[in-house]
Amino acid sequence: MENILEVHNVTKKYRSKHALRGVSFNLNAGKITGLLGSNGSGKSTLMKIIAGLTQPTSGRVSIIGGAVGIDSKAVVSFMPDKPLTESWMNVKDALKFQSDFYPDFDQTKASRMLEFMKLRAQDKVKDLSKGMNERLQLTLALSRRASLYLLDEPIGGVDPVARTKILNALVEFYEEDSTILLSTHLVSDIERIFDDVIFIKEGEIVMHTAVEDIRLRQGKSIDELFREVYAEC
Repeated sequence: MENILEVHNVTKKYRSKHALRGVSFNLNAGKITGLLGSNGSGKSTLMKIIAGLTQPTSGRVSIIGGAVGIDSKAVVSFMPDKPLTESWMNVKDALKFQSDFYPDFDQTKASRMLEFMKLRAQDKVKDLSKGMNERLQLTLALSRRASLYLLDEPIGGVDPVARTKILNALVEFYEEDSTILLSTHLVSDIERIFDDVIFIKEGEIVMHTAVEDIRLRQGKSIDELFREVYAEC
């Protein structure tokens, strides 16, 4: 099976500081992968490089065999760690904005997700709580028929009820022939949905393995292992 995503020896420097150092991994279809690391470990930088929003200092990224660029953006749906919506919008405006930009936006799926998320088309973005805004951002991202979904901290800073709703939505509306790469440092809340995990520490990959291997061979939860790896961070 052709890899959906190939990251090969990617390094990113900001002046003299390394944000990423020689990062390499591949992801194929049908998996939800957790990109796990403490704050400042390089997760968001890596996401932005894959999404084509910033360039690596060296190394390369390919998506379905092609270089990151205009073509790849047509098959990648990116949910950044900050909302894409404007305060003047209501929910209906936000969906229209997304559908205007992306031909693969599925209005039927978006409507189903709004109902699931308990969002109303007339709700003003500026009046949404942080948790409800996160639900909206996830709806915008997952309503595209993309091959690769990049979700940067989708449950960061929201209450437990909102987290549960967001995780349930991921499971409910995930396209099984696509790939999700989801970054987080809130491992205990989300590890149940992962097929495999990538641990990134100080800009370097320290582990990429299947969740079941960790549980069966090491007898630990992902959260327990995460706490060991990042104990000194």
